[in-house]
Amino acid sequence: MAASNKRLMKASEVPAFVDAIIKAGCDICAIGHHRYVLGDVDLSPAEQEVVMPKIKKIEETYGDRDFLMLEFIGYLRSIGRYLDIGSSATHWSQNRTNR
Repeated sequence: MAASNKRLMKASEVPAFVDAIIKAGCDICAIGHHRYVLGDVDLSPAEQEVVMPKIKKIEETYGDRDFLMLEFIGYLRSIGRYLDIGSSATHWSQNRTNR
C-alpha cells in the first residue's frame, strides 16, 4: 500500500465527527461491538444528492478514521446510538439510553 498524505483523525475528534455526520442528515450508529455504519444507504436518491457532498466534506476535513473503529463504537454506544446483534430493536432510537 502506498504512503498517503491524508490526514489522520484524532480519537478526541470522534464526538465532533459524529455530531457533524448527524447534523448533515446521516443516521450513524454502532452495530454490536465490532462495526458502525453511517446509514447513508437508507437515504432516497434525492436525499443522497443533498447529504453526500456534506459527508464527503466532513470526511475530507477529519481524514482517515479506519483505525479508530473501537473508539467510534464506544462513543456511539455511550450515547445510545447502537443496535445489538439479535436484538428485537429495528432502529437505534429504540434503545433506552439514547440522548
